[in-house]
Amino acid sequence: MRKKLQKKTSNYKIIVVDDEIGIIETLEVVLRRSGYDVSGETDPIRAIERIRQEKFDLLILDFLMHPLHGDEVVEQIRKFDQEIYILLLTGHRDLAPPLETIKALDIQGYCEKSDKFDQLILLVESGIKSIAMMQTIKKFQEGLNRILQAVPKIYQLQPLGNILQDILVEILPLVNSEHAFILIDDVSSSVEERKSIFKGIGRYHLAIDEFMEVLRPELMEAVGQARMNRTLVKWEHGLILPLLNEQLQSIGVIFVEQEESDSAGIEDQGVKLLEIYASQAASSLSNALLHSLVNMKNDELNRTYEQLRIRYLDTVEALRVAVDAKDFYTRGHSDRVAFYAVKLGREIGLSTEDLELLRISGIFHDVGKISTADDILAKSDSLSIDEYEEIKKHPLKGAQILSAVSMFKQVAPIVQCHHERIDGKGYPVGLKGDQIPFLSRIIAVVDAFDAMTSDRQYRSRLDVDHARTQLIQGKGTQFDAELVDVFLRVIANYDELQQEMEELHIGTDSYPPPDEYMQDDH
Repeated sequence: MRKKLQKKTSNYKIIVVDDEIGIIETLEVVLRRSGYDVSGETDPIRAIERIRQEKFDLLILDFLMHPLHGDEVVEQIRKFDQEIYILLLTGHRDLAPPLETIKALDIQGYCEKSDKFDQLILLVESGIKSIAMMQTIKKFQEGLNRILQAVPKIYQLQPLGNILQDILVEILPLVNSEHAFILIDDVSSSVEERKSIFKGIGRYHLAIDEFMEVLRPELMEAVGQARMNRTLVKWEHGLILPLLNEQLQSIGVIFVEQEESDSAGIEDQGVKLLEIYASQAASSLSNALLHSLVNMKNDELNRTYEQLRIRYLDTVEALRVAVDAKDFYTRGHSDRVAFYAVKLGREIGLSTEDLELLRISGIFHDVGKISTADDILAKSDSLSIDEYEEIKKHPLKGAQILSAVSMFKQVAPIVQCHHERIDGKGYPVGLKGDQIPFLSRIIAVVDAFDAMTSDRQYRSRLDVDHARTQLIQGKGTQFDAELVDVFLRVIANYDELQQEMEELHIGTDSYPPPDEYMQDDH
């Protein structure tokens, strides 16, 4: 057990700061037995500089020290490091700082000093789990952002060799590698004449005959396994990703070289990122190859663009799920907004096309929060002016994400304007009245209603009657008055709506197929 734990936790660095050298030495022994990388400092001022210069994941800090107490140390550290996890040690409970101070300085926990370290070890293990989870979310977010930035580039209709080069260049940062190659089938030629197209980067930047000399039998077998089973293969020297077309047929593979330890231990979120990227790459290649067919039919072209739309939708959906992961209290909010919006839209007689546009806009209306700092989203008291200004950026950021490809050009302005107000006091632009897109005005009403009737960090949910009152009070100022009146009719049967959402798993971790709640229920 000890060896397993050491292997698991050796990547995390802990620093112990206490003016008693005996405490530091004891903790170093105890924590190293559990597999942690530990160092200590008796001088709090020197400790602050070390944390400024080095990367530590967790700080164990004594409260009563000279010349700085623990809360003063934390106050200085928080000026340049918001991520380090802090556990405070106190000699006696009565000497601990007040709870308000602990919360204000974002100290994650404290315990009393004791001859036994069971409680402290539990707190450390809990802290490491929290650190690991936040690092996972951060890596996933960064990877998704890289994919979103790469998508428009690899979708451009350019020479096939350029697309292959771009695909390889963009995938390398996802797995911290420098060497990769791609093999695809030339589907633009007849079956009898079909050849494999190769492109390499790094050590695989070779002519095809040179490449075949380094293509070992074991690698060829692994490539065949990935293609036949249509699944990612972790090989001893790298990762092999199948490229699947819209019919889920294999059109090739991407191989990314990695050290044996890295490829064997790649995290689940890393695999998910690679699979998302591979689907994007396959779609872009299918698009390029299909365009090279001289006699391609229009319906084939339409199917290709539809598949591109679905693939990109998958990517943005994964991004939206990452937003949910940042804030437990808003989980399911976007799905409920989409549900209410469709109900309101159907009540006023919108077309099927507008209802679908409204549904997608509701699902992705908060996707811009992916780049909002976690501590702002999770803050339980009032936001500062700067923090509120940061929050106000999320509609525009969401619109920019959705505008990366033309297929979402109708959704982007709806998302951008869903926090505008009828009286012109909204954001991000300050539009008023009819300047605000009609579907954005619908999202504004249902978004506010679901926010009011859901628990948040800073308050408990309002009952439905109070939420109705708030909507009525906002008529003509915050909200479109006519839309409020229609929505009040929609939520007259609020309990039935809640039951319907439960049956459709809306607002939970299971998402219904859109056609289930896009059905006309009249």
